[in-house]
Amino acid sequence: MPWKLHQANWKEASEISGASSSAPFERAEGPRFTFEIWPHRSLSRAGFYGFLLMTWIAFTVPLAAFLGTVHLWILLPFTLLALLATWWFIERNYRDGTLIELVEITPERIRVVRHEPDGTTRRWEANPYWVRISLRQDGPVDSYLTLKGSGREIELGAFLTPEERIELKDALEDAIARARSATGPDGLG
Repeated sequence: MPWKLHQANWKEASEISGASSSAPFERAEGPRFTFEIWPHRSLSRAGFYGFLLMTWIAFTVPLAAFLGTVHLWILLPFTLLALLATWWFIERNYRDGTLIELVEITPERIRVVRHEPDGTTRRWEANPYWVRISLRQDGPVDSYLTLKGSGREIELGAFLTPEERIELKDALEDAIARARSATGPDGLG
């Protein structure tokens, strides 16, 4: 499953993270939930290099019939170009796979930080008491998961499978309900 949940109470969370007492979330009492969400990676780096080796062999074995002919020099650039394109597309897939979404849920706020593959970071925050989670079937992907609050609606886990988005929605609803029970609508306990 390409997401995991870390749960701690405030004292444990600050001790684990090394947060100072001036951290804005240090004041609150109650649970803290952090979800890390990332795209699924089915091909390891070792598997990638093995695949490239097998592809190179598959491309070059048929060329053995053309050894010593001018046809080899005609076909060789296209073979190398196909191998290079295969390497580039899989490498691009790995770079796109560096995307990560972090969802932190506390009694005072819910925060989503999305780290894009190009290095940019997008942030969203809202009071968990007012956040609404929806799982729509009419979105750009099946079981389109969104969070709505503070006047904005953001997508979450668009790269997950529909089943994983449903599981994530259930886990998020549970965490938000537990955070809401530790505070009121004004953010105060």
